[in-house]
Amino acid sequence: MLSILHSGGIILILIIACALLFDYINGFHDTANAIATVISTRAMPPRAAILMAAVLNFAGALYSTGVAKTIANGLVDSRIASQHVILAAVIGAIVWNLITWKYGIPSSSSHALIGGLLGAAIVSGGLSVVKWHGIVEKVLAPLVGSPLIGFVLGLSIMRLLLVIFARSTPGRVSALFRNLQPISAAWLAWNHGLNDAQKSMGIITLALVSFHVLPRTPGGAAVPMWVIIACATAMALGTSAGGWRIIKTMGQRIFRLEPIHGCAAETAAGLVIFLASHFQMPVSTTHVISGSIFGVGSVRRASAVRWGVAETMLVAWVLTLPASALVGALASFALGGLR
Repeated sequence: MLSILHSGGIILILIIACALLFDYINGFHDTANAIATVISTRAMPPRAAILMAAVLNFAGALYSTGVAKTIANGLVDSRIASQHVILAAVIGAIVWNLITWKYGIPSSSSHALIGGLLGAAIVSGGLSVVKWHGIVEKVLAPLVGSPLIGFVLGLSIMRLLLVIFARSTPGRVSALFRNLQPISAAWLAWNHGLNDAQKSMGIITLALVSFHVLPRTPGGAAVPMWVIIACATAMALGTSAGGWRIIKTMGQRIFRLEPIHGCAAETAAGLVIFLASHFQMPVSTTHVISGSIFGVGSVRRASAVRWGVAETMLVAWVLTLPASALVGALASFALGGLR
């Protein structure tokens, strides 16, 4: 590492620091995704739930690097990804994450980072540098499809559970799923680390390639182990800080959750995220668990779900990509001297 500490090396170090900061913010911004339901149903105490999520976020982040390769190689031409473009991308994502966290809006950290990268890259090289096929296949299709699949899967699992336990008393069902829900929450937390921590891994790897620390290869550079561990640690630390504003939105404002609802939603969301990670798609944990909660809630009756909250969340989802792209573009203009 000492070999890179010359005139331009400080920019690389700044990018790495900002990417790890993004992962830390992602941790407390998206803590709600894995533990809001288990806290809301009182299946676990808040501190225990946050600690569990932090540990499993770390473990999940160590499992695979497929999503990281999509971020590093599949969205924009890596030849245009100069140091200032990458730094601008991370700045765009951080700014949008902090804005949505402040107002308790469960937006997507994943799409904030992708939007920042697109905005910065377009300012630097024009629309032609964007790999539009990769954007459609790996970003836009999952953006629309993953919450819908989460909704359908959550609804289906909930209906199946209601059939299985139709003759059981509510008290017995509640007691059973209060004991089972920590397992489903752990499953979701592990998958959150599996998919979300890889975004920063991809950004740092892209920066290392841009700075010629890693070779530029046709299949994409491998993610170094120290990058994997650093990103996993940053996300785990951020998760341990909690994200109470968003936890309140996810766990209380959509509809009144019982342990059986939380278990069904977490199981459904974890399955969707696991499959997306297998196919190297950087999906939003926020979108998926939200869709799953709405699906589970709609089984009870449509009026039990606060659809006004859904409208607010949908607006945030739609705005995330263009808003973070705009911030990334502005940051790219401001950092133009670092080319």
